Formats: sequence, C-alpha cells, structure tokens
Amino acid sequence: MCAEAALDRLTPALSPWGEGVSKRPLSPSAPACGCGSESGKLAKASLLGERQSEGGLRNPGDTGEAPAQGLEEWIEARAIAEGFDAAGIASPAAALEAGSGLYAFLEAGFHGGMAWLADKADRRADPHVLWPDVRSIIMLGMSYGPPANPLAAIAKRGHAAISVYAQGLDYHDVIKSKLKAIARDLAARSGAGVKVFVDTAPVMEKPLAQIAGIGWQGKHTNLVSREFGSWLFLGAIFTTAALKPRAAEKDHCGSCRRCLDICPTRAFPAPHRIDARRCISYLTIEHKAQIPLEFREAMGNRIYGCDDCLAVCPWNKFVKAAREARFHELPGAGNPPLAELLGLDDAAFRARFRGSPIKRIGRDRFIRNVLVAAGNSGSLARLKSVLPLLEDVSPLVRGMAVWAARRLACQEAATDLKARHYPRESDSDVLAEWDCAL
Repeated sequence: MCAEAALDRLTPALSPWGEGVSKRPLSPSAPACGCGSESGKLAKASLLGERQSEGGLRNPGDTGEAPAQGLEEWIEARAIAEGFDAAGIASPAAALEAGSGLYAFLEAGFHGGMAWLADKADRRADPHVLWPDVRSIIMLGMSYGPPANPLAAIAKRGHAAISVYAQGLDYHDVIKSKLKAIARDLAARSGAGVKVFVDTAPVMEKPLAQIAGIGWQGKHTNLVSREFGSWLFLGAIFTTAALKPRAAEKDHCGSCRRCLDICPTRAFPAPHRIDARRCISYLTIEHKAQIPLEFREAMGNRIYGCDDCLAVCPWNKFVKAAREARFHELPGAGNPPLAELLGLDDAAFRARFRGSPIKRIGRDRFIRNVLVAAGNSGSLARLKSVLPLLEDVSPLVRGMAVWAARRLACQEAATDLKARHYPRESDSDVLAEWDCAL
C-alpha cells in the first residue's frame, strides 16, 4: 500500500448499515474498538504484541545464551515502512493443530475440483514439511478495505459485481515484491535463511495469521481483524531465525452469524466450515465446467468472486479504505455494464484485465459467468448481447448463452432459437442445456 499514495485520500469504508468508519489513527497501537476499558492496554501494545525481555534472534548454533535484542521490533518497523498494516510472528509447531482441520475438509470433499489442495496437503498441514529448517513464520497483512459497502453492487442487476480484491492490481505481484524486500533486509541483518510466500504455495495463511495474533478465523472461515475487518491480504516469510512468537488472537465473533445467514448458496454447513463446491467465489473462479443449475439464479450478478460474507461482518465498522493505491479500482474493473463485458473476445479480455487477477481464469470462464449474470438481469435489452454467443467457439460459452437466452426470451423466440441452433450443435453439454431450457 504505497505510503506515498496520499494518506489524506483514505475515505472511510461503510459498515453494513451505511455508517461511516471511526476515524481512528492508522497507528498499530490504536485501540481496535471504542471500549475505554481496553484502550490503555491496547495503546501500550505494539503491532507484534507485548514484548518479553528476552525476545530476539537465536542463531542455529546458539546453546542457550540470551538472544540478540530488538529483531522483532525491527521487523515491525520494517513492515510498516514497506506498507503493511499488520504483522505477527508464529511458531511453526503451533500450526499443526490447524492441519487436522485441513484433512477433515479434504475428506469431506469440500475442496471440489481444487486438487492442488489435496496434492500437497502434507506440506500445507506442517510448515516443517514445506521447509524443514523453518524456525519462525512472520505473517504480514495488508488492507484492501473498500471505500464503500460492496453489497450495494448486487442491486445493480444490469452491471457486474466483481469482488473487491479483484478490482485492483493482482495482489500477488504487489505483496510479493514487498515481502522480498523485507526478507532480503532481514537476511542481511540477521544472517538467517528466508523464504517468502503469497497464496501460491502450500501455506495455511489464515490459521498462521491467527496464531501470529493478526486476527481470527471467523465463522465464514476467513480472517477477521478488529482493526481491518475482513479485508486483509496475507503474506508469509519463513525464516531460520528463532523469533519470539506473538500470542494467538482470540475469537471475537460471539453469537453473531451474519456471515452464515447471508450466503446466497448456503455454502456453510456449520460455523467455521465451508463447502467450496457451493461457494460463489469457487464457482466463478476455480470451477472449470458449466455452473451447476442449482446455483445460477443465486449467483445474481456476481461474475468474479463474492464478498457477501465478508461485507456483512460487524467488525468492518472500523475499517478504512486501502492505503495501497494499486488496490484501488482499475478502470473497467469495478462494476461495469454486463453488455460491455459480453462483447469481449480473447484479445479484448486480456487487454482489459492486464495486471488484474481476473485475467487468470481466461476469457471463456469469465464470459460464462457474465452470461449467468445476464440471465439473471431480467432485462430484455441484455438478449441482444447474448444471442451472438450462441455461436461462440467455446462450448462453455455457448452452453451458458443457451441458459441466458432462455431466461430472457419469450417462449416463442426461445423455441425458434433452438430450431436454428440445436441441429448444428455437436457438444453434448450444450445440447443438454438446450434440452433443459425447452
């Protein structure tokens, strides 16, 4: 979050009830809520938690003598200077308990088509399997808080609703360069080995972030912070340095179940459990086939990801908009008109979403998602943009165009469309869509 991106542009995010955010200072020592009873304690606590007198680096060859002072404080200051908003230190051994939850998730089949989760489950469940020499894990968080409540986009059925995280530049690129800079300086300062990870390696970032004291995993399984709500990108630095871990964050959800109740596809079989196969984020990003019929109407106009369970969290009341200018909305990546998106060919798609995480799903899956939104728009005006896609080269696109056209056209027009296109169709999935539509 470029510090040089004007701090005075930090407009307050809206809470789920439209309230302005408390304009608390960005300082990591600022209280996370207005509770006067805790403010004194929180004001004394640094970003990495209260320090013990012997915190610091212990080299692999040390035999028990007092470690060097101040390395954790240096990490805190260096992280803030690089633009991170939250930091903490976790012990790799403390992550083992979270591994059992991963295996239960996989055994239930909740990962759907994300085979990569199962392929390297042993590395994900135990940091020492990923890197045997790791002694400490530095977890860093960067806010991508939106300037307004993203739930408002859902009501605009003629426009696309794109998840907040995907409206700016790809966070992998932004965060990785910052992690590398901190890790490079840490290695130079301490002589320790380092490795950096940003969501592309088998690392359980959210449980590690909770262990490191940055936040806790809410009932929607995502990380929640008392200061940054549900809007934190996470990155990790594994190191051979022996650092003093921070106390884990406690769960502050209480009896609230707003994130569970708002889910349009009922993706949460129980608190703290998610069935990804029912999640709109999974369906629009990871799922490679046609969107299952039972979820299409519930998707509404959400064409890339879903923020419902994040946006409704009461802890967002304290969130400010992202400092990092590269996480701000890119031209054409906010909530554009559906008709504008339906006309994208592959070259136009790549050009429009250059540098965006949206680009990684490819044009065909993206248009598949937009067609679901068009079918849910209830606007006959969308039909004009849908009809050319009945002859698209991609069967994924043709199949969803059939569904959208049937939703928008009258019975007579739909019957005529089938008479013209069905005899020329060779793909079994597209033929099944025609059969189902009429």
